[in-house]
Amino acid sequence: MGKTVAVRLTHHHGLGNDFLIGFVDEVPADGAEMARRLCDRATGIAATPAASSRGADGLIFGTTSVDGRPVFTLFNSDGSRAEVSGNGLRCFGQALARRDGVADFEVEVDTVAGSRHVAVRGGPMAIEVLATVEMGVAGPGPAFDGLDLGLVGVEVLHADSSDLGNPHLVIVVDDPEAVDLAVVGPAIEAHFAPVGCNVHLVAIEASSVIRLRAWERGVGLTEACGSGACAAAHVIHGRGLVDDVVEVRMSGGSATVAVGEPIRLTGPATWTADLDDRNAHRG
Repeated sequence: MGKTVAVRLTHHHGLGNDFLIGFVDEVPADGAEMARRLCDRATGIAATPAASSRGADGLIFGTTSVDGRPVFTLFNSDGSRAEVSGNGLRCFGQALARRDGVADFEVEVDTVAGSRHVAVRGGPMAIEVLATVEMGVAGPGPAFDGLDLGLVGVEVLHADSSDLGNPHLVIVVDDPEAVDLAVVGPAIEAHFAPVGCNVHLVAIEASSVIRLRAWERGVGLTEACGSGACAAAHVIHGRGLVDDVVEVRMSGGSATVAVGEPIRLTGPATWTADLDDRNAHRG
């Protein structure tokens, strides 16, 4: 029987897309189980003793590579692994700043999807900072031949997929709010089993503004999706319908995407609480 290891966590969110973040020597072998337990919205860890909400969309472990670079490992709330996350990386940048007591810094972070450059603007103890992540070069996403887009339930103006280290399907409609995404999201994602796919409903509001609702694999409905915002801007920009710089409005707030090589995502990262789950892991 291994000893109980205290895992110190911080809770952050990027436009309501929230994460538990802990810095460890190595990713726990039971990381998936920890994510399922700690991130559960009904029974998971609370940001504060008086908090009405529990859990998170994901659990991030920060480790250090052999060459001294921070390594980002993300488990979704269902315990599955995610390759990358735009909102998660912004929150990770803030957590690094708080841990190291630094302000206005830049860092290269290793992820399963490759290295990502993160720049944080703000003091280490600031509740909210502004962070920019270079999300890499967008590539073709998963094929969706045979997918019945009639599942959406409203007219689909355009659909395309994109890959930013993780897979996305972007579906352009007149009004994303007119779709029951809690039903439509998993129905469409099932087409991409067993790997899954993030599903985004997008409306074009102006040449510089789009509106997005996200269904994230391994999580479900989220208030924002950073990599999804990038995928949507890339896809719609490729059709000549939006500018190079796009405001992406989501239920949790707005982020800015600069389409290019790499794509750059800018938005806030907000610290909520420092936590101490002494029974998070049995080593």
